Amino acid sequence: MYLGSQRSVIILAIVLLAIYAQNSKARVIHENGVKSMVYLSPKITHHPGSVTNKNYYDIEFPKGHIAIKSFNAEVVDEAGDPVSLQETYLHHWVAMRYYRRKGVKNVKFNGNHGFNQPDLIKAGNAGICNQGLSQFFGLGSETRKTSTYVPDPYGIEVGNPREVPAGYEEIWMLNIHAIDTRGAVDVMGCTECRCNLYNVTNDEYGRPLDPNYIGGLYCCYDGTQCKVKNELKSVERNLYMRYTVKWVDWSDSILPVKVYIFDVTDTWEHTGIHDCYIEFDVEQSTTGVATNDFISISRSTVSFPIAGDVIYGVAHQHSGGISSALYGEDGRIICSSKSIYGKGNSVGDEAGYIVGMTTCYPEPGSVKIAKGEILTLESNYSSEKSHTGVMGLFYILVAESSLKVNGPDQVYEESIVEVLFSGVAVFGLAISAAIVVVYQRRKQSEDGYESIAT
Repeated sequence: MYLGSQRSVIILAIVLLAIYAQNSKARVIHENGVKSMVYLSPKITHHPGSVTNKNYYDIEFPKGHIAIKSFNAEVVDEAGDPVSLQETYLHHWVAMRYYRRKGVKNVKFNGNHGFNQPDLIKAGNAGICNQGLSQFFGLGSETRKTSTYVPDPYGIEVGNPREVPAGYEEIWMLNIHAIDTRGAVDVMGCTECRCNLYNVTNDEYGRPLDPNYIGGLYCCYDGTQCKVKNELKSVERNLYMRYTVKWVDWSDSILPVKVYIFDVTDTWEHTGIHDCYIEFDVEQSTTGVATNDFISISRSTVSFPIAGDVIYGVAHQHSGGISSALYGEDGRIICSSKSIYGKGNSVGDEAGYIVGMTTCYPEPGSVKIAKGEILTLESNYSSEKSHTGVMGLFYILVAESSLKVNGPDQVYEESIVEVLFSGVAVFGLAISAAIVVVYQRRKQSEDGYESIAT
């Protein structure tokens, strides 16, 4: 009888816990009118040298017509403790949304190409790249020390029922690209996805790589293995991305902003088409020793599609990155962003890694872009050593002007603000078009945050 009643108590506790886990409103935190919620991504299982890049998972996200104020994330272990970049390198993560036909489940598709079907409609940011950079938020190793907060009275509008096609629902997805560098023979080489360390000659679809392709996303796709000492492959562990969303309910007092993402590899200047290659290589300088100048500068230009006020800006770079800046047609700096490197061994201050990026928060109305204005993006990397698969992205939030602008210096009257947030950096970064995997939710709660199923 005692064992039977004990089992009943345990079962009742499990049921109550499951009910609590499903009641997300119970864990919404309210502070100064802003709501926040902490969630967990699907489980990421790693062993030394392993790579996970499970493309896209459907994730939990605040419901309703809201204005997002920030989206922050970090990698944690099963105990909820932050994981060092020296053990697990966060190559990139991106969060994006799409519309899915109601009643449709378990839809699989390959990255952006998967939206070429009637059951799925991409609902990406405002541009500018044609493919591959549709996220609203995204960063990499710099996640922990990069601000993503959208200042008042602005917000990124999502969940507007008038924008959701009839018969569809709004869904959010997450892509996490993480590399376990414990015991790696060449840690930096693993994080830069050098093909020889992964023993890869074909991409994830089995297509042969160009012999001149020595490193980048095509060599460190999901399931690949970077070379480790003595072929060490034990010490498996489970990780998660813990992400925190802050938002407010939508109201007429909020000025809407949208996301714009620029890429220094954009081909528009030469081809007239915004094909963004996302990654590029930095060659080691052969003249830097004599001149003490180890800086590699990459540039691209773009014609901005609207007129508006810049509200926020940030760059995304990989190790070796120095700084990045976005310039107006007249040469003025619209926003500059510098890489912050760690100096020690503690989590968030890992020496040799970019642990943050500086951001821009212009005084509202002080930094304007004219419709059709030619902008120049510049990304600076150290060329003291060669680097493969680096990135030069730039994100801005823009409040659209209500009246026409004839030139960079001619902005008329006030703006209504309707921002085009560029893959908000928020993030950063990243990158890689991948296979979307729709998963089932796990009804379970851990340490007060929402848990997502694998």
